[in-house]
Amino acid sequence: MKQIMKIRDIRATTVTVPLEAPLRHANGCHWGRFVRTIVEVETDNGLIGLGEMGGGGESAEQIFRAMKSYLVGHDPARLEEMRFKIANPTASLYNNRTQIVAALEFACLDILGQCWGVPVSEILGGRLRDRVPFASYLFFRYPNPKSGAGEVRTLDQMVANALALKERFGFTSHKLKGGVFHPDHELAIYRAVAHALPGDSFRFDPNAVWSTEQAIRFGQAIVDIRNDYLEDPVFGLNGMRRTREMVHIPLATNTVVVNFEQLAANVLNTAVDVILLDTTFWGGIRACAKAAGICETFQLGVAVHSSGELGIQLATMLHLGAVLPNLSFAADAHYHHLTDDIIEGGLMKYEGGSIPAPTGPGLGVKLDREKLRQYSELYKRLGNYPYDQDPGRPGWSPLVPNDRWADPAREYSVKFDQ
Repeated sequence: MKQIMKIRDIRATTVTVPLEAPLRHANGCHWGRFVRTIVEVETDNGLIGLGEMGGGGESAEQIFRAMKSYLVGHDPARLEEMRFKIANPTASLYNNRTQIVAALEFACLDILGQCWGVPVSEILGGRLRDRVPFASYLFFRYPNPKSGAGEVRTLDQMVANALALKERFGFTSHKLKGGVFHPDHELAIYRAVAHALPGDSFRFDPNAVWSTEQAIRFGQAIVDIRNDYLEDPVFGLNGMRRTREMVHIPLATNTVVVNFEQLAANVLNTAVDVILLDTTFWGGIRACAKAAGICETFQLGVAVHSSGELGIQLATMLHLGAVLPNLSFAADAHYHHLTDDIIEGGLMKYEGGSIPAPTGPGLGVKLDREKLRQYSELYKRLGNYPYDQDPGRPGWSPLVPNDRWADPAREYSVKFDQ
């Protein structure tokens, strides 16, 4: 007879984990660290499942405490019932809980895998690959505030960083996060990186801050490069369609197709060729697998998106990547920018640009309690940071489409909390 478990407790802990250097992007900056909320779901038989969500603080922790009134006594195997309990699309119209559902789903799948003695990938239908390939994630960066090292601002610095990441991790696909400087400056850098790494493939992402005309001009200027895709050059399905008509490179998104209604609209009138599935933003691993099945039916490309993960969410990305038959591209990950992790054994290891999917029961990762305490204390000391502000340019905010570019010739003086 099947053992019926019941959820007994839900706990959430906010942590902040340092990065090698602050990462600049089109809408602001990661200020030298990631802030994440670690979720623990405990059952009446003593199993503890792990989840993770971006951002944190008392408000995030309070949301998960509030979920106890919905889920204590609930069977963690009844995942669809849980989804409708806490994120019914009409009942939760004004308090979107998609990312809450995702973190709780991670934990419940972790519990089920532990109870049944199988990795989550087996629950999802069984792995098709044992390792998931990743792309390098190239950022413009401020220097590390302690060491002064790690700045990436110029063409030579970006090329050197790309070569170093390839040497260290074995990447053969490379993603450049742009939208910080004028498109002409970033075009020259993108072409230089491609020239420095012959035989590899490339992708560019300006975070949707270009006009359609800028996107077309940039896209037409890179057609000779071995591009995986051009990601989110503009915001909105219509802008993507206009760009797609004029640029003969696959377009990808994690901003304008991020739910099933938008996926249906894209199928009916294609604007995007490659859908970047994020286990958090789509509401869980199972939702991503469902979306990948739709993409398989309509011959859309699929990749795995990164939203600044620590090891728990990375494990969800690995289990997802292991089971998708139509994973057309190397996955994204910010992971190699981290200096540490909150899981036992520390940072997962890359080999040949890939990471093995965990084989242990459930998600296959365990909390390092001392690291959790250490980085929880660091969060309490430093607090949050404004992701959508650039500390090197006080008062700045981007337009969409943007014309307020950073100056690549200027060395910005930036002070970060440490």
